[in-house]
Amino acid sequence: MLLEVTKFMSENVTEWIEVHIKTSTAGIEQVCSRLMDIGITGFAIEDAKDFEEFLNDKNGNWDYIDDNLLSLKSCETKVIVYVKNDIHASENIGSIKTELDLLKKSDKLGEYGELSIELNNIKEEDWANNWRKYFKPLTVGDRLLIKPSWEKVDINESRKILEIDPASSFGTGQHDTTQLCLENLEKNIHIGDRILDLGCGSGILGIAGMLLGASWLTAVDVDENAVKIANENILKNNISKDCVKTFCGDITSDSRLRDKIGGGFNIVVANIVSDVLIAMSGYFKEFLSDRGVLIVSGIIKQRKDEVVNIIENCGFKRSMVLESEEWVCVSFSQV
Repeated sequence: MLLEVTKFMSENVTEWIEVHIKTSTAGIEQVCSRLMDIGITGFAIEDAKDFEEFLNDKNGNWDYIDDNLLSLKSCETKVIVYVKNDIHASENIGSIKTELDLLKKSDKLGEYGELSIELNNIKEEDWANNWRKYFKPLTVGDRLLIKPSWEKVDINESRKILEIDPASSFGTGQHDTTQLCLENLEKNIHIGDRILDLGCGSGILGIAGMLLGASWLTAVDVDENAVKIANENILKNNISKDCVKTFCGDITSDSRLRDKIGGGFNIVVANIVSDVLIAMSGYFKEFLSDRGVLIVSGIIKQRKDEVVNIIENCGFKRSMVLESEEWVCVSFSQV
């Protein structure tokens, strides 16, 4: 049954990309919760089980049911969201994919269905090329300029040029959470620092750290494709393989991975979502040097206090809070 949920769009539908998320009846609540954690509060649900309950309602009083409704009797269970087809589209769709990957890894019994996405009436490869027109060179903070490989910049540009092609991974620098992280990173980094990027996506944060003077980068993501894309972007920015290690895995459930990553990092940065930051909170200290800095982002304002309090209870003290729109980025020192 199609269930309307809060805050649908009033703009022309041609300005939006319709994203269908395949799931199961059991997965609907989990998917919607993940979507709300990344700031998506408008969605619709198609679920054959709901329609069956509607038909079997003994108190129902109807003489006619529209053919469109009848078609839902055998529909595939989906959560449908709408992403505005603008400069943020790549980041937002990449963020949805990341959340579904995380949810799929946590679904040990396979209860939540396929957890894949389709872009309605748009081939994904066509969209992937189309959104490029929105991705233009972008200045962030005082020292960085972010650009895709197909854009040119002035040869006299004094900023550090970070070249990024995110493909299907999160991280072009256009999203508020990424920009906040980059600004925070710029304020905290020192020449020769060692950086750990947890949930690296396209690799943008770690690459920025290296361009700003870090001597070592370790980047980790649960998505194999993200790690592949991050490695490609690292090479594009002429960062030596001898200064980088990348891993695919989940630090919250894999102690061997945590051992491989090691410790002594001057900066740990994690731009993910609130629930994952909370799950990671007990492990941050083991990665950091004594005077190391933790930078976390991807937090919606409504959950700021919850996330900050949990991290502080793990032996940290907040040192800087940056906010933009509905998003928060916080840096911590160790107590």
